[in-house]
Amino acid sequence: MNVKRPHFWIAAVSATAVLTVALVDMGATSPGPLTTAHERHPDLSGNMGCAACHGGWFTSMTEACLDCHEVIGRDVEEGKGLHGALERATAMQCARCHSDHHGPDFPVVNASSFRLAGVPDVQAFEHDFVGFAMDGKHLELECSECHANAEVLPLPEGEHRFLGLDQDCAACHEDAHDGEMRIGCASCHGQVAFDELEATGHDEFLPLVGGHGDVACADCHARGRHVLEKLGRHRRRDFARQCMDCHESPHAADFTEGIADLVEMPAGASCVVCHEAEHTTFQDELLEITPAQHRRSGFALEAPHDEVSCEECHAPELGDFAARYPGRGATECQACHDDPHGGQFEAGPFAGQGCIACHDRHAFEPHAFTVELHELASLALTGSHLDAECDECHEIEVEGEPRVFHGTASDCEDCHADAHRGFFAPVEEELASTEHGACAACHLTTTFDELPADGFAHGRFTDFAVLGAHAQGECEECHPRAHEPDDRGRTFGWVEEHFGVFEGCATCHEDPHHGEFDKPGLPRAVEGREDCARCHVQTSFRAFEPGHFDHALWTDFPLQGVHGEIGCSACHEPLRAPDELGRTWGRADGSRCSDCHADSHEDQFAVDGATDCKRCHDSARSWSTLRFNHQWDSRFPLSDAHAQVPCSSCHVSQTFDSGVEAIRYRPIEMDCVHCHGTHEGPVIRRKGKKQ
Repeated sequence: MNVKRPHFWIAAVSATAVLTVALVDMGATSPGPLTTAHERHPDLSGNMGCAACHGGWFTSMTEACLDCHEVIGRDVEEGKGLHGALERATAMQCARCHSDHHGPDFPVVNASSFRLAGVPDVQAFEHDFVGFAMDGKHLELECSECHANAEVLPLPEGEHRFLGLDQDCAACHEDAHDGEMRIGCASCHGQVAFDELEATGHDEFLPLVGGHGDVACADCHARGRHVLEKLGRHRRRDFARQCMDCHESPHAADFTEGIADLVEMPAGASCVVCHEAEHTTFQDELLEITPAQHRRSGFALEAPHDEVSCEECHAPELGDFAARYPGRGATECQACHDDPHGGQFEAGPFAGQGCIACHDRHAFEPHAFTVELHELASLALTGSHLDAECDECHEIEVEGEPRVFHGTASDCEDCHADAHRGFFAPVEEELASTEHGACAACHLTTTFDELPADGFAHGRFTDFAVLGAHAQGECEECHPRAHEPDDRGRTFGWVEEHFGVFEGCATCHEDPHHGEFDKPGLPRAVEGREDCARCHVQTSFRAFEPGHFDHALWTDFPLQGVHGEIGCSACHEPLRAPDELGRTWGRADGSRCSDCHADSHEDQFAVDGATDCKRCHDSARSWSTLRFNHQWDSRFPLSDAHAQVPCSSCHVSQTFDSGVEAIRYRPIEMDCVHCHGTHEGPVIRRKGKKQ
C-alpha cells in the first residue's frame, strides 16, 4: 500500500469524518434538557434514563409516569382531585398535558396543562370541579395562600404543588370550640365571616319566622355555660323540639291527637296545622280552622250546624279560652236508638260521627246517605254505578243479620270478568296500585269502551308507545273490530290476530337496510331505543332522532372535513322512484377513497388492487395535508444532507404505461450510485461537483 498516494489520504480523512459524525449523532438522542424537577433525579438524567420516563419494552409512558407519581394514579382510580374528575382516557395521557425537555426553568404544570384539562383560566379555577364549593372570603385569596408551591419554581423535592390539602375547616383555621363540636363548621358558619352565624338547615326542625324570628339561639338551646359549645355534645334530635316542648296547649288531648292523626304528625307538633310559624301570637286574627279539623274536636260541622257562624257557638265576649271553647260533643243518636248496622260504622271513615252522618237529624227514613257521602267510602259512585240500587252491592248475606255495608268489595275485578285474557298480567302489580284495582287504570265507570280524557297509556302498559304516524291512525287499524262479541262481550280485536306475534318494527315494516345495522358490534339500543327507533322517529322513516344519524358509528365512515359539509345526496343518489322496500336514497359506492376519487398516483401505493389514501393524507378537507414521514413511512430515511434536497429532485414526473403523466414515488432506485455515480478517482457528484 502506497501511503504517499493522494487518494489514500483523502479516503482516510473522509472515513474519519464520517465516523466522527456518526459518534456525535449517537450521543445526541435527547430533544432538549430536562426540567429541574426531573433532572435532579439520577435515574432520569442522562441518555440512559429515557426509559424511566418514556417506558421500555414492557411498559408505556403513562405507566412510567405513575411509577413515580403514585398519588396521581390513586386519584384517577378513586375519582378524587382534578385528575380524578377527568375522563379516565384523558387523565391517563400524562404527556398530553405535561411535557418536558424544555429546559430547567420550564414549569411542567402550566396554563396549557389546565386548558387541556378543561380549565381555560387557571386564575378563575372553579373548585367545585374537585369537590370544594368555594365562596365568600375564599374567593379573595391568591392560589399560593392555600397552595404554597403554586408558583414556586422549581418545585421542592418531595412536595406537591396543588395536592395534599384537607378541605376540613380546621385544616386552615384554629378551632375556637376546642374540638367539642360534633357538627361541621359549615352548619353554623358561612364563608364570609366566622362571626356571622347562619342557621343552615334550621327549617328542617323549625322555621325561624314570625314569633321565632327574634329569638336568640341561647333562648332555646340553653345547655350549660356556652350554648355553642354544648351543641356539639348532643345529637341534633335533642333540639328538634315540638311546639308543646315550649308552649302549653289549652286544647283537650282528644282534639290535639285528632288533628295530629289528620295530618299524620306527632301530637306535640300539630299546633302548626292551625297556628302557622309566621304568626306572632296564638290569637292571630288570620287563624283559620277547617271543617275537617273541627270534626277532630268531636263535633262535625254538618247540617244543621254547618250554617252557624263560629261566634254563635264561641262567643267572643267569653275571654277565657276554656269558657269559649268548652269541647261540646255531637249528638249521640245511639244513646237513644239501637244500631241496626251491627256496629259496622264504629270503624272506618264514619267512626265516631254518630247516626246523623248518614241519616237526617229528624228522621232515619229515608236515609240521607248521598252520593257525596259515598265518596268517603271505599268506592265513589260515578258513571254506571249511579244507576245501581244500594241492595245490588250491599246484600243481606246471612238471614237475620244486618245488611253488609262496611267491607264491601270495591275493586272492579270483584264484579267484572277480565276481557283481556290476562294480557296485562306482567303489569298487574302496577295496575293494581290504583284505588279500585287494575281495570280502573284504563277504564271509566260509565262504559268499558270509554277511556279517560288523556287516553290509554299505550306505551306504559303495552310497551309500545303510539306516537307520530302511528298516532294518526284509528285504534281499529291494529285492533280490527270483531263482528260478534266474544264470551266476555269484547269486540275489540287482538293485534296478533291481524299481524301475528309482535317482534318490533319488523312486524309491520320490512328492513330496507338488509340487516346492515344489526351486525355484530353495533349497539342493539341507543338511549333506550331499539330496533328502527335507534335512528328513526315514528313520524316518518325519512326523519331521524334529534342529533341526526351517527354516520361514524353505523357505517364506520366518520363525516369529517369536506365530507361533513356536503349533503347526503352527494354520496347517496336520490332515486326517481322508491325501490321495492320503499327506499328513496341509493347506496354509496363504497367507503374507500378510491371508490369516489381517482388515484393521481397511478396505483403506485395500491395494495391488493386498492389504494388506502388515508395512509398519507390525514385530512378530509385538503389532499395537501400529509402525515407522511419519510423517516418511518419509506425505506429511505432522510439523513441531514438528504433532508435539504427538494422532493422534486428525486420524485420527478414521468409518463406511466397507462399514458398518464404523474410523479414517480415508487418504485425508485435508492442506491447512491443512481444519483451520485462512480469514478475510478475521487468520489464526485454529478455535474462535476465535488463530494
